[in-house]
Amino acid sequence: MALLRRVIRAFEQFAPLSLAESWDNVGVLLEAPFSNADATSVLLTIDLTTPVLEEALAIRPPVGVIVSYHPVLFRAEKRFTMADPKQRIALKCAAAGISIFSPHTALDSTIGGINDHLASIFPNVKVVAPITPSTSPLASSAPFNCRNHYSFDGLPLPSTPGSGRIVTLDQPHGFSDLLARIKATLGLPRIRISRPFNPVEEIRTIAICAGSGSSVLVPLAGKADLLFTGEMSHHDLLACQEKGSIAVMCEHSGSERRYLMCLKDVLGEVLKSDGGDVANVVVSEKDKDPVEIV
Repeated sequence: MALLRRVIRAFEQFAPLSLAESWDNVGVLLEAPFSNADATSVLLTIDLTTPVLEEALAIRPPVGVIVSYHPVLFRAEKRFTMADPKQRIALKCAAAGISIFSPHTALDSTIGGINDHLASIFPNVKVVAPITPSTSPLASSAPFNCRNHYSFDGLPLPSTPGSGRIVTLDQPHGFSDLLARIKATLGLPRIRISRPFNPVEEIRTIAICAGSGSSVLVPLAGKADLLFTGEMSHHDLLACQEKGSIAVMCEHSGSERRYLMCLKDVLGEVLKSDGGDVANVVVSEKDKDPVEIV
């Protein structure tokens, strides 16, 4: 079975594309015009950039599929030329026989996905639930079972998939302790925070949305003690301050990148059990957030 087909089938087991948001561009973004029998590596990245592509071209065994969490091709393209950076990356992938697959918001919404990984940072979690439960038919019939593939020690996984997560701790915890846990787990020496005008030091409810979380989290300002995301706008942060919630921002992909190590294990496990050739799943070393805090 071709490597791309195996990757597609694997994701249908633990992050079905039906869970993605309606506006998203997920799945196969580029099917290479030819396949190389020796191309048995799958490269995982948050963003497919020129350095990541150069890394992919140098990996041995060769890369046959790049799983790019963010879709490198998002809007409709009228033409493909080497002048446009994203189009150039796609053309070079096609020329090298590399296909591109993006799971994006399907991986956010699925049980045990990126948002549950962020929820697992916190201690003594009592309840985890989606902020907006998925209305996908697959979400209710659930032919897949994410619990077969994911395990976060001590975390009660939600019963249904959906956007964002609302986490309730069994007892209040100090904000400084939770902040230290976030930094340590995500490997970030510095993160941005926004404190409300009336200080909040004890945290019991946490609303989570990986990436850019304003649309999901701002409605919960004043209801959740802590809003945890990658980035929020200036005016949304002002609203959170007024309503009394702390906001913690790890930069857009800073809230997502550490999950790739979990994805490596899960995807590797599923590919190993599908009866195909051995697949080498690799996490990019060149993938990085475009923002540096100095």
